Amino acid sequence: MFHYLQVYVLVAIELKLGEFKPGDKGQLELYLKWLDRYERKAGEEKPIGLILCAGKLHETIELLDMEQSGIQVSSYWTEILPKKELERKLHEAVRLARLRLPAAA
Repeated sequence: MFHYLQVYVLVAIELKLGEFKPGDKGQLELYLKWLDRYERKAGEEKPIGLILCAGKLHETIELLDMEQSGIQVSSYWTEILPKKELERKLHEAVRLARLRLPAAA
């Protein structure tokens, strides 16, 4: 049996054409604070942000402590991957997503 929980949250998505830069965090934090102050309704969770960029350094993301700000950074592919590599990445993404889900009651 599944239990569903409705959560309402504003999401700001920023698409960067180049590599992630530390200043991108501050820019998105400003957007999130604006959304929190002027757009967030009663009963909604705090806004979250997603930065999509052509590349990122994992160490930079860790040092900036992005999750504390409610911001996630993900890179997009600029070229098509071989089928085996694409399958591997998809399976890994599903595995990581399942780890983040709360255990079913």
